[in-house]
Amino acid sequence: MSLQNLSAQPAGSPPANERQSLVDALRGFALLGILVVNIASFSSAYYGVGVPDPMAQSVVERAALFVRTLLFETKFYLLFSFLFGYSFTLQMQSAERDGKPFAPRLLRRLVGLWVLGLVHGVLLYHGDILTTYAVLGGVLLVLRRRGDVFLVRCAIGLVLLTSLMWASFGYLLAFSGVPLDTRGAYAEAAQALAAYRGTPATVVAQHLRELSQIWVVIGLAQAPTALAMFFMGFIAGRRRLFANVEAHRALFKRLIAWGLVVGVPGAVFYAWPSVRLNDSVREIYSLSVGLLTAPFLTAAYASGMMLLFQTPRGKALAELLAPAGRMALSNYLLQSLVCAWIFLAYGLRLMGTIGPLASFAFAFAIFAGQLLLSRWWMERFAYGPVEWLLRAFTNLSLPAMRRRPRSDAGSSALRD
Repeated sequence: MSLQNLSAQPAGSPPANERQSLVDALRGFALLGILVVNIASFSSAYYGVGVPDPMAQSVVERAALFVRTLLFETKFYLLFSFLFGYSFTLQMQSAERDGKPFAPRLLRRLVGLWVLGLVHGVLLYHGDILTTYAVLGGVLLVLRRRGDVFLVRCAIGLVLLTSLMWASFGYLLAFSGVPLDTRGAYAEAAQALAAYRGTPATVVAQHLRELSQIWVVIGLAQAPTALAMFFMGFIAGRRRLFANVEAHRALFKRLIAWGLVVGVPGAVFYAWPSVRLNDSVREIYSLSVGLLTAPFLTAAYASGMMLLFQTPRGKALAELLAPAGRMALSNYLLQSLVCAWIFLAYGLRLMGTIGPLASFAFAFAIFAGQLLLSRWWMERFAYGPVEWLLRAFTNLSLPAMRRRPRSDAGSSALRD
């Protein structure tokens, strides 16, 4: 099925609120994956440093680390990014319905998102994605009138160039023969652990220190691939890909097949160095392959979930996930708040005391709590609390907070 076949809404499409509920459910699923990855940074100062975590030495802990790297890392932020691009079209439609200029409205939303991300990055989590989304959203705003072929070429080019760039880094590092500074890496991790378990002031200072360094990963890996998924999500939204899942079943099955053929081997290659961190060149090469193939597995995740949502049990799962997806921004920030309280000096100071397996348990427990809280909240209110705040700034007016009829449900910065 070609992109041209997706432009018209098929006859017999489900109601708009039902279609949006599936997108919300998919976004709720993405929230779980984001949490599983992000909690690794909260629970261990050794995450991303390039040396083995002392709490991940047993076979079971190594297996948990491998599963996290294989199935979650580099996949779910891409899914979140795809949904951001998909929801961009909903924002455009909302502006058209209100008869208001779209660009000023979106720019205010992006500024608000950037401010929220900055506060989030400084106080709670240095790996914040909101500031990056705010900047990339401006790029999508500029290119929103370009054709699908142009955007697809840009997306493919971004992924290919990013992967090639990291492969080149690996080659240069191998050619230089410079060994990994293991002693320096352990010292860096120990310094970070002491700061994160010290006082709230040392936590903020450490965040500022790491924010000054993390731009390399964000700017040279995460941002380009996220922008690529923005473009693909925007195309999917413009073509109304999720307007009728049954009509696109063949397409979704092909995407699952590509994920299995290309995405899974690439994910294995990417995850293998996590079993034994002793070769920085191999790690960079694996990252290069992971960046190249992760979009295939991400597409398979999205397609598989959409098909699952069509089954009786899948519909029940979608109903469970959708409220969390409707207040995705609030939940994303709440995840960091809870993790910061559990692992950092804001609360229990558990960083460095648990391994990857326990971090999985914490992640699923936190997400289970969010599912219950989100359901309770969305039964009573039209917006998540942070969504309400951002919407007020976007529209320069205070929206009604109480729950409105289902067909007129509220929106989210990471949703519409």
